[in-house]
Amino acid sequence: MYNADLLHAELKFKAVRSSGKGGQHVNKVSSKVELYFKVKKSLQLNEEQKEMILEKLSNRINADGVLLLESQETRSQLRNKEIAIEKFHELISKALKKKKKRIKSKPSAAVVARRLEGKKMVSEKKQMRSKRFDL
Repeated sequence: MYNADLLHAELKFKAVRSSGKGGQHVNKVSSKVELYFKVKKSLQLNEEQKEMILEKLSNRINADGVLLLESQETRSQLRNKEIAIEKFHELISKALKKKKKRIKSKPSAAVVARRLEGKKMVSEKKQMRSKRFDL
């Protein structure tokens, strides 16, 4: 599939100020982590893998072909970086997983027989309506 350690070397990180509650702490500490991955310029992925990622993660990839992930779940910049990396590997793994081809199922013999029996009953009922009886 792909080597996670080698792919990790291609990631770029940026620490920025987090939003939300926290008061003075939030205003002076850059704990939010943004992860950037240039899909088109990756040396660790082959062309087929790049196409799969670009197609399946198109809503997360900007016009420059950069995948952007953010994490601001904790107060720790290091923990947010770890969370962003985990999210990245989950997304890449999901995007590279090939979809199984659906095998068409056929109705069982019992179901076919039951359907035909029902049709035969309806047919006989209608036949009985059209017959004329001499009295």
